[in-house]
Amino acid sequence: MKTLYKATVTTSGGREGHVKSDDGILDFRVSMPKGLGGKGEKQTNPEQLFAAGYSACYGSALQIVAKKHKVDLGDFNVTATVKLGKTEEDDLQLSVVLDSYLPGVDVETGEKLVNEAHEICPYSRATRDNIDVTLNLLLDEE
Repeated sequence: MKTLYKATVTTSGGREGHVKSDDGILDFRVSMPKGLGGKGEKQTNPEQLFAAGYSACYGSALQIVAKKHKVDLGDFNVTATVKLGKTEEDDLQLSVVLDSYLPGVDVETGEKLVNEAHEICPYSRATRDNIDVTLNLLLDEE
């Protein structure tokens, strides 16, 4: 692989610790959500950070495939919902739901774009066959 960009982040203290990128842009505490046994502090957590990265990356993939097909996405957005749960074997496991809001796009075109974006998005490629990823297409109501 030819590296185009490299991000380096160090976390001290795990889920109840501190995150800092080598360039200093990220520099904050993380805490465990109450649902995982944490105190419920007003800090971010790994699942929120993953959801932010995945939704941004997938949104860019949508822009790439829309441009390829000469489709105007308008004021689109992508919402990633990341869930952390347990498998039947009691192992921790992630799942993701990607809700793509594509106003002004018809169902057939929207489904094509959503599926093609999922094929090229680096986050989708990295998680393929590892976690459940659900793709939802949200359109304007006529």
